[in-house]
Amino acid sequence: MAFSADELRVLRRALATALNPAPLQDEDVQDCLRLAEAVDDAVREAGRLRAFLLADLARYREALPGTLPGYLELLQDALAAGYDPAADDLAALRALRANPRAAALLERCQVLAERSVRARLVRATRAVAPAPRTRLLALPGGRSAADEPKPATPKPPVPSKPPAPKPSEVFPPRRRPVPPPPPEERVAG
Repeated sequence: MAFSADELRVLRRALATALNPAPLQDEDVQDCLRLAEAVDDAVREAGRLRAFLLADLARYREALPGTLPGYLELLQDALAAGYDPAADDLAALRALRANPRAAALLERCQVLAERSVRARLVRATRAVAPAPRTRLLALPGGRSAADEPKPATPKPPVPSKPPAPKPSEVFPPRRRPVPPPPPEERVAG
């Protein structure tokens, strides 16, 4: 991103104001707002350009090997813009490694992909690792007995139900079936 001479003057005034706070004139505020809007526009445009480049790269990758020169050039441009090669890129370059440019680009992409995976693993382990415990220290001038609040009258304990029901409550005991009467008693009479 490049700034014009006027934008640099506005940026310099904004930084000076941030370091030494002072009231700003209305014109300076408007200049800062215009500069912020221009920077936001440039960031949005860079995002759109990146999305277009990645979509174009995917189209070229799908049309390989016929688009080899264009694909290699687009991939180099994407890498220069900070793109981390995807698994599809590595697979395509492996299939094309007979081409010396593709082989050299494959080595570069493998290094970048490995670096990216390692960085993600480090971030993941930092997010999972618990923070170190700090020791609690007593500070001088703590509460005295006179500062402590008076205890409230205790309420009688409320009987609470256990959090989990007993198995006999969930699964009532089975009743054994009553055996049928002996055949002699079954005779209707």
